[in-house]
Amino acid sequence: MQGKGVKGDILRRILRTKREEVAGLERRGDELRSQARDRPPPRDFREALSEGGTVSVIAEVKRRSPGAGPIRPGLDPAALAKRYQEGGARALSVLTDREYFGGDLQDLDRARQAVRLPALRKDFTLHPIQIWEARAAGADAVLLIVRALEDGPLQELRLLAEELQMSALVEVHDARELDRALESGASIVGVNNRDLRTFTTSLQVTLDLLPSIPPECVLVSESGIRSGEDVERLGAAGVDAVLVGESLLRSEDPMRAVTELAGKGSVARSHA
Repeated sequence: MQGKGVKGDILRRILRTKREEVAGLERRGDELRSQARDRPPPRDFREALSEGGTVSVIAEVKRRSPGAGPIRPGLDPAALAKRYQEGGARALSVLTDREYFGGDLQDLDRARQAVRLPALRKDFTLHPIQIWEARAAGADAVLLIVRALEDGPLQELRLLAEELQMSALVEVHDARELDRALESGASIVGVNNRDLRTFTTSLQVTLDLLPSIPPECVLVSESGIRSGEDVERLGAAGVDAVLVGESLLRSEDPMRAVTELAGKGSVARSHA
């Protein structure tokens, strides 16, 4: 048995790897900024999650994870993205980390080109050069993990993403991180239901934090969403969108799996 310490240390190891990657990326700064400026404007990720009345499904493209191991290692990003779109997904989330998740930026580019949906680059963003890299690859949104960032860089990275007309999904795990996300000016808040110490998930994490999230913020519930009943429960509480990976990726028919989650009602949140 691998102890909890191994799981609890995974974020630290990933961030160490990312810092090494950033050092290499900085040498390509001019090239990446030029490529990013040449890209057509991003698709509106925030708007895709804000259509109102129903919970938007963000469907994930992911080969493996440190916690779950191989999930769908031989996936075709373009074919999978098409199935997701046909099933009713409103956005994509594409893992681009290679060492821990088996992805890369080509997965994002191929998935996005196959559909009309906006695509989130799901990775561990620590430095502005990664924002430029994401835009150069065609990303419409980036993930910012509050636990991985100090307050200054968190705000700086969000502002840069928005300057490049991308959205920033700011991810939190608890009340303290939520406070920091809101203070940073986040307009899309993702609540990760996974306990990074034990890797267990509970939708109650989202439900407990929900009253503190202003109605003008788009609220995304992440991890542990496995059924239409889960989505109905979250929508009835005022969740705007769900980000779903493993249950879709392990399905024999990803289109049908998305269809079973899509179209569930969502009520508007009010100020506490």
